[in-house]
Amino acid sequence: MREVADLLGTTTSTVSQQIALLARETGTVLLEPEGRGVRLTPAGRRLSEHAATILAAVEAARADLDPEAAPSGTLRVAGFATAIRRNIMPAVKEAAVSHPALRIAVQEHEPAEALEMLLADRTDLALTYDYNLAPELEDPRLDRLPLWSTAWGLGVPMDDQRSVKGSASEVFKAFRDRDWVGNSRNRADEVVVRSIGALAGFEPRLRHEADSLDLVEDLILAGMGVGLLPADRKPPSGVAVIPLAEPEVRLRAYAHTRKGRTTWPPLRYVLARLSSEQS
Repeated sequence: MREVADLLGTTTSTVSQQIALLARETGTVLLEPEGRGVRLTPAGRRLSEHAATILAAVEAARADLDPEAAPSGTLRVAGFATAIRRNIMPAVKEAAVSHPALRIAVQEHEPAEALEMLLADRTDLALTYDYNLAPELEDPRLDRLPLWSTAWGLGVPMDDQRSVKGSASEVFKAFRDRDWVGNSRNRADEVVVRSIGALAGFEPRLRHEADSLDLVEDLILAGMGVGLLPADRKPPSGVAVIPLAEPEVRLRAYAHTRKGRTTWPPLRYVLARLSSEQS
């Protein structure tokens, strides 16, 4: 007991009190008399063996939570496919070389699903999008980092684009009698289509729903309808994307984190990489 007290710079009484407290917490006797001193009981020896593992885990946790530590452990990312491909996959490849102790787990989800997972602490980073005509409401519990934006147009059969000109409402009016393709997992697309349709004086007939851009293009190619498509994506032969202006349609991508979490090394590393891509 004296040796422990000397090593820790305290008194034998304090050491004795701490061991007595530990014995009460574990519900077992840890010390037994031996001559004029004490020794560990079998339970005490087993606990001391666990102590090495426990203390190592504590040190590992401290290192993991140290804002200046190298990123390690698992970072969970939930988001839409385009942002995962564009923003996360390059970070995965880079981290495999520069930070091999960091693992990034990817889950593909639409914005509402990703935000729900983030607020439930089932993911660490949520990648979402909105449109300038259907803005996302900011949640005070979250930090939001703008990533990038891209223009969207109206995808139509190639033969139908030649005679269509003018503002977004005039373009929409040219297809008022067609069926329209909406998004099966995100209402923002529908809000945009109905908003411009209202400016054009009609209500678009949203007959089809698809989450895959490939499927949207297939539906357009088959003459089954028209729908929104990104202007920076090369469409297949037979499909044209008509630019939209007045109003313009822009998709805007974001990265969301829980407030107070950004100093965690894995998040700090990925967010720094995402921020550098925007500068």
